[in-house]
Amino acid sequence: MSQHTNDLRICSLLPSGTEILFALDLGNQVVGVSDLCDYPPAARDKRIVSRSKVDAAVLTSDQVEKEMRRLLEAGEDLFELDRDWLNSNPVDVVLTQDLCYFCEVDAGQVLAAVSGMQREPRVEVLQPRTLADILSSIKQVGDACGAVEAAARLVGELEDRIAAVIHTVALAASKPRVFSVEGVNPLVIGGHWIPDLLATAGGSMDIYLPGCPAKRIDWNEIVDYAPNKLFIDLCSSDLDRNLREIPWLAGQEGWETLPAVQAGEVYLIDHVYFSRPGPRVVQGLEILAQLTHPDLFDGLIPPDSVLKLVTGAAGLGGPEEMGRCFLPYQDQ
Repeated sequence: MSQHTNDLRICSLLPSGTEILFALDLGNQVVGVSDLCDYPPAARDKRIVSRSKVDAAVLTSDQVEKEMRRLLEAGEDLFELDRDWLNSNPVDVVLTQDLCYFCEVDAGQVLAAVSGMQREPRVEVLQPRTLADILSSIKQVGDACGAVEAAARLVGELEDRIAAVIHTVALAASKPRVFSVEGVNPLVIGGHWIPDLLATAGGSMDIYLPGCPAKRIDWNEIVDYAPNKLFIDLCSSDLDRNLREIPWLAGQEGWETLPAVQAGEVYLIDHVYFSRPGPRVVQGLEILAQLTHPDLFDGLIPPDSVLKLVTGAAGLGGPEEMGRCFLPYQDQ
């Protein structure tokens, strides 16, 4: 990148890319973002260039699924990309993704939009599938945006935190069976880096390998696996939306007999620490480490990021009441 970093105009069309840019001290060069780019708070002041046609914040998972299918069957894109703005406000670098066309505008739509522009920007496609890939994507952004040294420093800091978790987890006497759910109705496991996080945090999860694709599963798979700890971090869902989805889970046959439910080891976690493959994924790893081994870790869970099922809640009411049985997590 021959152009001076301070002169670059960067457009990030995915939250993880935006978080990486700000972590590399490139926030001032960011001129456009997607409607989901809300962290750090300064990102909210940037021009929105990409917007989802489906508002997941107000719809249930089932409603989101139906609306997305309707748009796809009609041959429509799921995201609105402001081509007119891009044409009249040339940028040097555009960050996009090629992992999930449900989550953010994908590379194909972006490449088609910038093709033929008088000054075509450099389009960087981020597609990490493992924890190691996420660190590599930070270096990829640094290389594309003239921040190679800053990216190396950031990756080094994140690697040190990962190593600290691994070192402490090695002291654990056992590994509880863990399971993580990233979608409800339909039921989805996130795949990609999620199995990496679960294993690195000291949990036993041997049915999904790091880097595997996200996939829909049957509820009986969770029942048969009988996890000791169940993590629910629904993609694009804060804690309030997670709570709204709990009645569906609690209404499934076998919910009450899950070891995790009986022991009160079910946790709702803010999705931002898992569904955005950027620096905060390492914080997600630290959260999982403390939830998996509270005897070895403390002080790693940010306020208002985790809710915990009350022990014995399975017998306190029907599925519709289950949301009331989750309380803010407190260090043990």
